Amino acid sequence: MRNLKVMLEYFYPWTNSAGFYYAREQGWYREAGLDVEFTVYDPGRGDTLAYLARGEADFGIFPSNRLLVQREKQPVVVGVAAINHRGMETVQTVRSTGIRRPADLAGKRVAMNPTPRGLAMIRQLVEADGGDPDAIVIVDAGTRELTPDAIAAGEADATFGSYWAWEILMDTAVPESERIVWPVDEIGAPPYHSYLLGTQEALTKREPEVVRSFLEATERGYLAVAADPLAAVPVFEKFVPYFPRRLFERSLPLIAPTWLHDGAWGRQRVELIEPYAAWLAEHGILHDKESWRTAYTNEYLPQRAAI
Repeated sequence: MRNLKVMLEYFYPWTNSAGFYYAREQGWYREAGLDVEFTVYDPGRGDTLAYLARGEADFGIFPSNRLLVQREKQPVVVGVAAINHRGMETVQTVRSTGIRRPADLAGKRVAMNPTPRGLAMIRQLVEADGGDPDAIVIVDAGTRELTPDAIAAGEADATFGSYWAWEILMDTAVPESERIVWPVDEIGAPPYHSYLLGTQEALTKREPEVVRSFLEATERGYLAVAADPLAAVPVFEKFVPYFPRRLFERSLPLIAPTWLHDGAWGRQRVELIEPYAAWLAEHGILHDKESWRTAYTNEYLPQRAAI
């Protein structure tokens, strides 16, 4: 039995990893001769990509932009499957702030993690709606996601970052009718894969059949949950018991469609990667807009999903 350590993309498991957990619960990894362990990273030692680059995890989930940035300095990790086919982030506010459209964020305090990519994104969203991006007042929230309650209490006027299929669904004292939420890919963000699944290039060369077997079992998991999202609710109640069942029941049907494109799971798409790399280069986040060409491969996907 080949042991594999799979590192997830956040501080704790959430519904985006449903396909992995469901595949393991069904015994599909074990059928493939794989003993799969799921884990999360310690931020004090880096994110998933850092662990992968050091060889301290076998597979991992990470944002597509971070892979491109890492590979310009350290071409060790390669994307082997797409997890999401759209952006997950939102801009959110509450009606009491007077904000009614993205342009209104000019002159307002926007709480976010001020990464180069995040700053470029919020500026574009405001400018695309006719607002002045230079007038945005950035509130450094680090990795903390401010809630609508925090906005209503005056900590900021709006936030950038919370996911429309996760944090936005969490319980809050602010009524739904008083909340305003804009998914970024509906208000001017470039298209992109939110998350990719990757591994060390060396592993793809050394144990290609392990990579193929892992992806085939993972595909089974994601396709099964995409067909019946609520089937994964008991799995999350078992492994992530500190969130209410209602959150899983709301989140899974929303996020499941992001896992597939034309009914297929896993294919990393040029039409999402190439323009995104060009956008990142335009904003100085990448040095070479063509670097995406060696950053991913669909070679190890099940044949019905690969190109």
